[in-house]
Amino acid sequence: MTRSAEAIRPRFPNDARMIDTGMLKRTPVPSVCSSTASTATAAAKAGQRQAPRSRQRRRRAQKRSADAISSRLRGRRSREPGIRGVASVSMSAELWVANLGRIPYADGVAIQDSLRAARQADAVPDLLLLLEHDPVYTKGRRSEPADLPMGEDWYRGQGIEVAETSRGGRVTYHGPGQLVGYPIVRVTDVLEYVRKLERAVIRAFAEERVEAEIRPGLTGVWVGERKIGSIGVHVSRGVTMHGLAVNVDCDLQPFEWIVPCGIDGVRMTSLYVETRRTGAMPCFRKRIAWQLAEQLGLRQRIVSPERLLSAAEAAAADTPEAVPA
Repeated sequence: MTRSAEAIRPRFPNDARMIDTGMLKRTPVPSVCSSTASTATAAAKAGQRQAPRSRQRRRRAQKRSADAISSRLRGRRSREPGIRGVASVSMSAELWVANLGRIPYADGVAIQDSLRAARQADAVPDLLLLLEHDPVYTKGRRSEPADLPMGEDWYRGQGIEVAETSRGGRVTYHGPGQLVGYPIVRVTDVLEYVRKLERAVIRAFAEERVEAEIRPGLTGVWVGERKIGSIGVHVSRGVTMHGLAVNVDCDLQPFEWIVPCGIDGVRMTSLYVETRRTGAMPCFRKRIAWQLAEQLGLRQRIVSPERLLSAAEAAAADTPEAVPA
């Protein structure tokens, strides 16, 4: 096993809750979500409430057959990406979505590094990692000492880690109750990609009856004068890492101790503050995945962390020498 594969193996939490128990199933309709335009569409596409199981199985078989024929016509083998180290271009219209549960920030970076190398090698399709972090302040490439006015030791004394990061932007906070999304996708226009992330978050909030928006000259998502979502990305060899952080039901006090994103006087808010609804994370996680797939023009497919591990190991075996960013 190569070094990059060793780095990723212990970092997937054993108790991470899957969005779905299937290894490669289409996105299920969120049972905890109220019916909205996107979830209703998902239900229609999944065949739920529309056809008997026998007809659903027949349709799936017909689609698999059609996909195989289409793949052959394009001169490509119909194989799942990441299996035995063979990538499949015919699967490139998919967005693999995995829920990693709650993990330390350093583990999240190591996982992204390994999977981005796999994506750069075309060993996997575009990916979306959904997770929460242990309490941490992350310092972007443009961070300044004044962004952490208490001094790093003081924050560590409060039980909050301070970590350097390769993303753009300045200092922000991650912690339990905040949904973090790490898309690992190929992009050609970084600015347009950031706008797609913002639109995905805004539309997910719209489904929660929260009117979010972007503000001219500022990155991120806002509710009035209060910031509810942050965005920061890093691109290497055309593939992204890092991504978005959305306050669902997190402690907002740690934001009060810093200059969030380098914006003096900014106040943060959360989905809970805006709606007073608890237990929204499972549903909102599904909304974000759905909306981001829509923005990227991809069909999402739920995978397990173990599935990603096997794909990363296969890519590492095919590329023994790591390519520097």
